[in-house]
Amino acid sequence: MKAYLDLCQHVMTNGTFKMDRTKTGTKSVFGYQMRFDLSEGFPLLTTKKVHLKSIIRELLWFIKGDTNIRYLVDHDVKIWNDWPYRRFKDSQDYQGESMSVFIERIKSDDEFAAKYGDLGPVYGAQWRNFNGIDQLQNILDTLQRNPNSRRMILSAWNPAEIENMALPPCHTLIQFYVADHKLSLQLYQRSADIFLGLPFNIASYALLLLMVAQVSGYEAGEFVHTLGDAHIYSNHFDQINLQLSRTPKNLPTMTLNPKIKSLFDFKYDDFTLSNYDPYPSIKGKVAV
Repeated sequence: MKAYLDLCQHVMTNGTFKMDRTKTGTKSVFGYQMRFDLSEGFPLLTTKKVHLKSIIRELLWFIKGDTNIRYLVDHDVKIWNDWPYRRFKDSQDYQGESMSVFIERIKSDDEFAAKYGDLGPVYGAQWRNFNGIDQLQNILDTLQRNPNSRRMILSAWNPAEIENMALPPCHTLIQFYVADHKLSLQLYQRSADIFLGLPFNIASYALLLLMVAQVSGYEAGEFVHTLGDAHIYSNHFDQINLQLSRTPKNLPTMTLNPKIKSLFDFKYDDFTLSNYDPYPSIKGKVAV
């Protein structure tokens, strides 16, 4: 994952200090691109341990079109908890409940989960129902009918619904591309939290590429990751410098269950990661 460390170094050296919506402050650059050839291994960060379970569960959640955190918390995935909990704390129903109590109520109380677990029309909603269009199915169909199309695009950025989302999408647009019987994917990400979010995003869209390639009958080519505002929060500088002091290890291998022929049939147990030997995990606080 030298490409990731190169980005970290570039931002730490050349980034402009800016305040942001969370009032944390960042070092930021605008416009950066990384490329990952999936024949060289699965791009899961090795300079710190990354929680693959959360990546897989979240991606399956997106693909289903789900927008309620109940599925995630039922599988002990915590990455979306902060936003609905903040909304609950701002409501008249809040009586000092801790995050752990909030999550237990999401798990056990159907009415509470429906009211406070839903994030609005975030990623999965837009992927499967963008103003009535199933964008994901359209791409799968186009890959069969016209793989040379330059219109195999999926957008999570729906201006008409941004105000109804708990968090406007950071990874906003993807495009598929076929050449030499290889399928590649480019992601445009408007906002990239380099320490916490970006390692998840890299692995998630690389995994999506592997999945779509398999069910469409292609080899996986490149994952191209284009960033808009690429930033490191000021309370993550030490964590980034620690990673920069570590030498990247060999990339692991991701194997998919070859029996799966539909993107919508994948289950958690259909993914096997091998030869992953990362450095220990590094803690960091999410900026909400």
